[in-house]
Amino acid sequence: MDVKQLKAIVTVAEVGSVTRAAELLHLVQPAVTRQIRTLEQELGVELFERTGQGMRPTAAGAIMLDRARRALNELERARAEVQPAPGEVAGIVTVGLLESTSDLLAEPLVTAIARDHPGIELRLMTAYSGHLQQWLDDGDLDLTLLYNLNSTPSLNALPLARERLWAVAPASAGLRADRPVPFTETAGHPLVMPTSGHALRSLIDAAAARAESAMNVVVQTNSMHVQKRLVLAGHGWTVLPGLGIAEDVARGTLSAAPLSEPEVWRSIVLVTPRAGRTPPSVEAVARELVHQVNSAVTQGRWPSARLPGAEAPAGLE
Repeated sequence: MDVKQLKAIVTVAEVGSVTRAAELLHLVQPAVTRQIRTLEQELGVELFERTGQGMRPTAAGAIMLDRARRALNELERARAEVQPAPGEVAGIVTVGLLESTSDLLAEPLVTAIARDHPGIELRLMTAYSGHLQQWLDDGDLDLTLLYNLNSTPSLNALPLARERLWAVAPASAGLRADRPVPFTETAGHPLVMPTSGHALRSLIDAAAARAESAMNVVVQTNSMHVQKRLVLAGHGWTVLPGLGIAEDVARGTLSAAPLSEPEVWRSIVLVTPRAGRTPPSVEAVARELVHQVNSAVTQGRWPSARLPGAEAPAGLE
């Protein structure tokens, strides 16, 4: 098994064609076919099904592809780290951003890293907390923002900020930042909720249990954007962190109020693996991400959040 074979199976899987893969790899088609067949013979399994629609990975091929992509990525990172210019921090850093924070943090983070560490190549992944944690556990992320997670033997978790959850409704509901809404009142409406098992949903379910209130969940989704669209369309209320709906409230398309009885908060943390060596490039990006979160909160660009130990913010605006 060699790097050329790994590149061949990854490229064929991505484009679905040996001919097209050969063009991208600057090889002749028989050479790519030979690399795949040699690897299949070595492993004793077929990696692709030859169909009328092109090359499709088998179950074994899908497993091999996942590992091959990671191996090639690690080799690419190693090459970047060992060949920097003198005194330059270089490498590939894959960062996870919570979906609700991406609009606030992605562009300033990229700008700062490009200015201060041009040798670092950033790869940004956005998702809900549960997905990001899985990607971190799988080794697909170098660091990520998560919430309501403590340090463990395998992970370092640095608290960055706390943010209150809000009841979100159509503008016609007239919810206001200075008038908190009891959880029982929110639960009495049809609700558009994150899917069960999602970290945000777990916070909401725990609040419902404390309030001894059954929720009328009519739709579940794994997309914050879809949650807001369904609320706009009149399918019910929802619950989201303040950052996720600040612009919508400012435009008047949605109304929102902080939850009360009980209040519900999420704690934003920066998480990195404990195991193995932390490259200087990852350390540099982690420091900058901490700085960007602190700046966003202290400068009022994240008005619904507060730094650990600080007083609660007044509202979204």
